[in-house]
Amino acid sequence: MMMKSDAASPTTQRTMPAWTSLTVIAAALALSACSSTPLPAWNSTPIAGGQPAPGTVTTRPASGPSPVQIPGISNPGVVSTPVETVPLQGSPLSGWKESDEVAARFPDPQRNYITPGLSAGRTTYTSNAELGQWLRQLATPDQSGTKTELVTAGTSQEGQPILALLLTRAASTSLHDLDQSQRPTVLLIGQQHGDEPAGSEALLALAQDLKQGPLSAVLDKINVLLVPRANPDGAATGRRTTANGLDMNRDHLLLQTPEAQALAKLSRNYRPLAVLDAHEFTVAGRYLEKFKGVQRYDALLQPPTTANVHEFVSKAANEWYLLPIQKALTEQGLATNWYYTTTRDPQDLSLSMGGVRPDTGRNVNALKNATTMLIETRGVGIGRAHIQRRVHAQYVALASALETTAQRTKELEQVRTFVNRDIASQACRGEFTLEAKQTTEKRRVLFLDPQTGEDMQQEVDWHSSVKLSPGPKRARPCGYWLASSATDAVDKLRALGLQVLRVAEPGNLLADTYQEQERSSNAKSDVLGPAQQSVERVKVGLERVAIDVPEGSYYVPLNQSLANVAIAALEPDTQSSFFANHIIAGLNDVARSMNNPSLVYEETE
Repeated sequence: MMMKSDAASPTTQRTMPAWTSLTVIAAALALSACSSTPLPAWNSTPIAGGQPAPGTVTTRPASGPSPVQIPGISNPGVVSTPVETVPLQGSPLSGWKESDEVAARFPDPQRNYITPGLSAGRTTYTSNAELGQWLRQLATPDQSGTKTELVTAGTSQEGQPILALLLTRAASTSLHDLDQSQRPTVLLIGQQHGDEPAGSEALLALAQDLKQGPLSAVLDKINVLLVPRANPDGAATGRRTTANGLDMNRDHLLLQTPEAQALAKLSRNYRPLAVLDAHEFTVAGRYLEKFKGVQRYDALLQPPTTANVHEFVSKAANEWYLLPIQKALTEQGLATNWYYTTTRDPQDLSLSMGGVRPDTGRNVNALKNATTMLIETRGVGIGRAHIQRRVHAQYVALASALETTAQRTKELEQVRTFVNRDIASQACRGEFTLEAKQTTEKRRVLFLDPQTGEDMQQEVDWHSSVKLSPGPKRARPCGYWLASSATDAVDKLRALGLQVLRVAEPGNLLADTYQEQERSSNAKSDVLGPAQQSVERVKVGLERVAIDVPEGSYYVPLNQSLANVAIAALEPDTQSSFFANHIIAGLNDVARSMNNPSLVYEETE
C-alpha cells in the first residue's frame, strides 16, 4: 500500500506548569485546556525533598489507595522460625555465616507461601518445567469467571520457553477483546537475573490468588500479565546473566538477547499501563567488605530515572505506586528504602541508586509511557535463608501495585492519554536531554553488625538517581531518516513498538547530519562499575544540509507517542545508542529531519 504523508502537525500544545502541590486542580485545568484529554488531580503526599529522609526504615503514611489485605494475615504480626545459617556464595568473604542474632532480625511472615520451590524439605527452587505446569493448571477454564491464557513470549538461548500468564475478565483473552474491555493491563516480571528467585516464587503465588483467591477482585478493573521467570537459563544454574553472559536487564533498548526480545514483544502487544520488575539484592559480599556490615532493609524500591521520561509518568510512579508500596511494606513489619548498590571496586565507599541510562526495563518501559517500579528484596548470596520473608515482601509490594492500579484506572488512563498526545505534539519543536547524570550527596544508611545484628548507621557518598543532573540539550527533530542498510535498527525499533515507514519514491528533506569530531572505544559504564562489553563513543557536531532520500530507505516520525524511545536509540553520541553498540554501522546511516518531509511511504508492517 502506498501513502503520501506530510508528517502530521502537532495536535496538542504543551504547557509546563510549576507543580508546587499535588492537589493542584487549577494546574490540571490549565493543562487540560490545552488538550482534549483532561489531566486528573493529584491527591497523594509528596516525598519531602524528593526522597525519603536519610536512614529511613519505616515510611510516613500516604493518602491514596489503602494497602491490599494480604491473605492469611489478619494483623501484621510476624513469627520467628529457626533459620539455617548459610555461607555466602559468590563473595570474596564467603567464609562469613549468618549469626543467630542477624537471623533473628528477619523472622518469617505469618503466611506460609506454597509453590513447588517452597515445599517443605525442598533444596531447589521451582524448575521451569514445574513453573510451566503451575501456569498451565491455572490456565484451565473454571467457574470463577476469570479468563486465562498461557502465553509463550519467546524461547531462551538454551531452548527453554519464556512463559506468561494472562488473567482477565474481558470477553476473551484476544488483544481485540482486551482493548474493548477498557481495562488497562499490568505487566509483572520476575527473575530477569537468574540468581534472584524470590520474585519468581512470589509471582506464582500471586497468580494463584488472582485466579481464585483474595486478589481476584482487582480483575474487575484491570488485566494482569505475569512473567514469573524472564531468564530461565540463568535460573537453572543460579547465574545472574543469560546463557551468553549478557545482563538482560541492560538490554531493553538494544534487544540483543531473545529474553529481552520476548519482554519487548509482550510490551508491544499488550501495551501495559504499569510494569513492575521483581529483583533481589546482595546481602553481604561487597557491603561486608567495604562497610563491615550486612544489609538491613527487606525491600528497596526505585521508580524510573532516566532522561526524557515524561514528568507525569514520574509523578504517577512516585506518588501513586511508591508511597502505597512503602506503606504496605511498613505495615507488614518490613523495612524499606530507595534501591542502591555499590561498585566492585573495594576502595569505592560510595552507594549508588539504580542506573539513569535508557537500557533497563524500568527506564525503557517508562519511555514507552508506562508507570514502572523496581522492587528488590534482600536475597542474593544467602541461598534459601529467609525465603518465605523474601517472597512475602515481593508479594506485598506487587499486590499493593495491583490494588493501586485497580483503584486508579481512570486517573492512570487519563495520564497516559495526555502523555501520549503531549509527546507526539513535541515533534519539530523544543528540546530533549541527551543524557542525564546522577548527583552526589551525603546520606545515612543502616547496615547490621554481622555478628550482633545491631543497627549500624553510616554516612556515605550517595549517588542519587532521583535528583538528576541534566546533560546537554539538543533540538527535537521532526523525525529520523535511516539508510536502507539499517535493517537491523529498523527491526529493533519496530519490536520496541515504534512506527517506521519505508520510503517508496525518491525525495529529499532538510536534515541535521552528524559530523564526527572524536571517537574512542570504551568499556560500558554501569552503576556496578565497568562492564565487559565495549561501546563506540563518538563526539559529533551537527551540520544542516538538504539530503536526497532514496527509495528503500526509512523514516521514523517523532509525532508518535514513543518518540522518546527513538531518541534514546538513534542519537549516536550516547552509550546506549544503536550506533555506540554497532547496530547502526556509520554516522551517515542516520540523520535528523528538521522539517516535515513530503515523502511517499510504503507500509511494510
